[in-house]
Amino acid sequence: MNCIIIDDEATARAIITQLCSNVDGLNILEEFPNAIQAIKYLNQNDVDLIFLDIHMPDFTGFDFIETIKNPPKIVLTTSDSNFAIQAFEYDCIVDYLVKPITSERFAKAIQKAESVASTPKKAKKSSDEVATTSGNDLYVNIDRRLIKIDIPSIYLVEAKGDYILIKTDDKNYTVHSTLKKIEEKLPDSLFLKIHRSYIINVDKIIDIEDNSVLIKKDVVPVSRSNRPELMKRLNLL
Repeated sequence: MNCIIIDDEATARAIITQLCSNVDGLNILEEFPNAIQAIKYLNQNDVDLIFLDIHMPDFTGFDFIETIKNPPKIVLTTSDSNFAIQAFEYDCIVDYLVKPITSERFAKAIQKAESVASTPKKAKKSSDEVATTSGNDLYVNIDRRLIKIDIPSIYLVEAKGDYILIKTDDKNYTVHSTLKKIEEKLPDSLFLKIHRSYIINVDKIIDIEDNSVLIKKDVVPVSRSNRPELMKRLNLL
């Protein structure tokens, strides 16, 4: 597998490089001290696997994942164990390694990456999921019933583990689905993903302060990577 390393600490990059050298079939193409340089590289080169640190200045590992399209397999490398549950919301993440990384644990991560890479990906099936759109209506499958939701009435969609919470002017709906799936169903003219866990109806914004927006009574965080696009969408005086 062709790999790259993204970590702001030179020592951490050197350790991962050494661990990779002990595994047959791993080829380190490049290493990067920040995610921005890596994004530029990936725009022109294909890789099979990325070793990615979470905590990096200005642009975190999660910001990086949300920025690139069709990310390859990713093994997170971090000194913080608190993001493990959040990490596996991303289909591209195959393992989560907490520093210091042992050679035995590293080998298991590579085995996982190789297993995922060699297995055709199957679509997830669920009895409760976002179904389809028709005009201004969104149909969701809840308890084997198709429920119609008026799209313009949606003001907020929040990711909650394996579910999403759809908030409308009249009612809230909890649906077994992903934020990515509903994002594909909602019109770009009305909706914008402003954080890895939130999609908002831009027309429903009441107030913006620092790195958050107020929609009805909900205060929603805005990630640094999504803030520029939000500003573009606003009719600023």
